[in-house]
Amino acid sequence: MHDMEPLYKTFSRSTLGQNGYLTDFEILCPDNFNFAYDVVDEIARQEPDKTALVWCDVQGNEKILTFGEMSALSSKAAAALQHAGIQRGDRVMVILKRHYEYWYTILALHKLGAVAIPATYMLSAKDIVYRVQNAGVCAVIAAEDEQICTHILAAQAECPTLRLLFNVRQDRAGFIRLDTALQQESDDFDRVETASTDPFILYFTSGTTGYPKAVVHDYSYPLAHIITAKYWQNVQDGGLHLTVADTGWGKASWGKIYGQWLAGCAVMVYDFERFVAADLMAVVKKYHVTSFCAPPTIYRFLVKSGLDNYDFSSIQYATTAGEALNPDIIAQFYEHTGLEIKEGYGQTETTLLVGTLYGMPSRRGAMGKPSPLYRLKIVDSDNNECPAGEQGEIVVVPTDRRKFGLCISYDNDEAADLRAWKNGVYHTGDIAYADADGYYWYVGRADDIIKSSGYRIGPFEIESVLIQHPAVLECAITGVPDPERGYIVKATIVLQPGYTGSPELTKELQNFVKQATAPYKYPRAVEYVKELPKTISGKIKHYTIRQQDQR
Repeated sequence: MHDMEPLYKTFSRSTLGQNGYLTDFEILCPDNFNFAYDVVDEIARQEPDKTALVWCDVQGNEKILTFGEMSALSSKAAAALQHAGIQRGDRVMVILKRHYEYWYTILALHKLGAVAIPATYMLSAKDIVYRVQNAGVCAVIAAEDEQICTHILAAQAECPTLRLLFNVRQDRAGFIRLDTALQQESDDFDRVETASTDPFILYFTSGTTGYPKAVVHDYSYPLAHIITAKYWQNVQDGGLHLTVADTGWGKASWGKIYGQWLAGCAVMVYDFERFVAADLMAVVKKYHVTSFCAPPTIYRFLVKSGLDNYDFSSIQYATTAGEALNPDIIAQFYEHTGLEIKEGYGQTETTLLVGTLYGMPSRRGAMGKPSPLYRLKIVDSDNNECPAGEQGEIVVVPTDRRKFGLCISYDNDEAADLRAWKNGVYHTGDIAYADADGYYWYVGRADDIIKSSGYRIGPFEIESVLIQHPAVLECAITGVPDPERGYIVKATIVLQPGYTGSPELTKELQNFVKQATAPYKYPRAVEYVKELPKTISGKIKHYTIRQQDQR
């Protein structure tokens, strides 16, 4: 049997310029497009033995699933869920960690026309209640974790809509064991008709401020990730891609399923809860991972723990997103590995908005250029486009094409919709500037910009300087109210092992920043902490630090 063409070619039209760089991109989406039937089942029909998923865990267990197996398991799981009473439009929360069961389960929900709500295993009972009540969740499918299942049962007592609980790998009172139930089912599952405009997946954003908002994407959403996987992560047909992400957050959709499979690339999953750099890199080496994507936190730890300790030889391409990555880290990574980390930027509400796409020259510290899928502008507070070099907010401007990749709305939250969408323009809340060549440079969240003595100071620039000091493992820059200056710059710092906070070290760090940036930007206040508050996706919560300072 000849190898099939990757299906991204069926569902999109690409125009490539010099160096294979993507200059124009159009999605070709059938009215009834459904990723589970039209991609997974189609690959299974043509190439059933092609590898879809390579999974291993900390204990050394391993599971390799082909598209044929993934198709059959998802059909059986869809039948089991259907027999339990789940149908098109139902909202189902999925808390399956990095277990391989996540993949056939979410495909089963897609086949049923249900709305999947991936969630992290770190949620408390109160968090689950908030999500269930806000989104009208009727079922939860959970991992075999004592704490998760206890929280789910506690939440069910407060949530009348939550009528069905499923788990895997272990019998538990109050739960239907999904991996046992599907064994009784046939893999011949009749297609449930869905529209590409139906609600498909709902994410509660791990916002850096306030309560999480519920972001809804439709059934066309996977196709918008063709650019993410093929043209930014540069995944290869027959390759093995590893994105470091828990299935409970949007990055899993960016890097662990949709675009990768559309491009014919298998997905590597390392099932762990506590990140240990050496363990992750041992998996990369053992399975010959060919492309790698991780949040900046992971790259910082890899660099700080010594890149000479690891074997990167199988990795052909490396990317990062989630927050800006310090140029010094990119430079050190390149020196040791020969790999230039390609940055990307987007939100849970979108797919890749800006990126250093394949074939585009890198500019260290820049996010890249706008994706051809979107029309972006950087605007001032009066919505006028900013000239090159001037800071403003990144917005998504409507075009005459359908808005693929941009969420439908915030679920049941008209106030959030009104804040984000004005005159059809989507406001990201992120501040950046474009240089003369059109590269975007990240400054910070609009909420995080510090106004001190009339100056506007972006936290990332100072964080990038501080991280270069050998004593600093991680840091966050925030503004602290000050009667004279309005705000002063504060550094909250996690030190490398072997260093201790002291007035002498504080003075040294302040001088270090003064020498590298404009003198007014140095941190006048410094606090040493054991860890920084972060979202489940690893982003530093500047908002939480600011709140703590105001108490």
